[in-house]
Amino acid sequence: MIERLTVIGVGLIGGSLARALRAAGLVGEVVGCGRSAANLQRAVELGVIDRYSHNPGEAAEGADLVFLAVPLGAMREGFAALRGHLRPDAVITDGGSVKGSVVADARAVFGEVPARLVPGHPIAGTEHSGVEASFAGLYRGRRVILTPLPETDLDAVDRVTRMWQVCGAEVTTMDVAHHDEVLAATSHLPHMLAFGLVDALARLRENDEIFRYAAGGFRDFTRIASSSPVMWRDICIANREALGAALERFSAEMADLAETIRRGDGDHLLEIFARAKAARDRYVDGLAAGGPADLG
Repeated sequence: MIERLTVIGVGLIGGSLARALRAAGLVGEVVGCGRSAANLQRAVELGVIDRYSHNPGEAAEGADLVFLAVPLGAMREGFAALRGHLRPDAVITDGGSVKGSVVADARAVFGEVPARLVPGHPIAGTEHSGVEASFAGLYRGRRVILTPLPETDLDAVDRVTRMWQVCGAEVTTMDVAHHDEVLAATSHLPHMLAFGLVDALARLRENDEIFRYAAGGFRDFTRIASSSPVMWRDICIANREALGAALERFSAEMADLAETIRRGDGDHLLEIFARAKAARDRYVDGLAAGGPADLG
């Protein structure tokens, strides 16, 4: 039971966590925090939160668990606002998709990483944002990765683990650096491909006709290009080393594919496509059997 949950950033991610815990009957009071009064007031009307404050420190006072669901670029500011306002036993966790930067921000603010900070990453979401987009089932069947440090309090890790499990998520732990490398390849890179493709086509002279005749595959592949530009700018900057390396590897693959097509090498094309199809089919079969959730 979480007696008082503070959600800093009451949008899709933070709002869905509050909704899921409410649906499970495992949270008492939910206090929201954010900059948009209209969004916070709507969150109260929807029953996602009970009350709100625009001041993170004030919102976190008395909370036994604080969830930071803010863009990575605002994480350090969020930690700074919490300093001096937390209960000694309060657990802090976050939803940032790059963990190295979160740990660095916490260390910069507190002088060391607080023992009751459990860095986390719920791998779930849609292209929509705001509390209106939140729903209780967002995390059901999805994966949440926690990246505790050697100094992280085990009781805090257990509390955060159980919180996500109540929401229906599969919780795993991972080293901070390894998390950022894995997510650069499986989540951040696909978003870059979607953003890059749409932007490249949008800058063509006949772009209206191109988009008018776009097939279902184009719409499916580029759906994630409707995600928040600010959020993805922050992710790219925070994970620039791992993401840059992933983009370089993919660029080499695309150069090889382009050369194969120019040569008309059907055998090599068939080899590439068959290998990719087999890998994708194994992945889909794993999902159907209750395996890892979609990282998109």
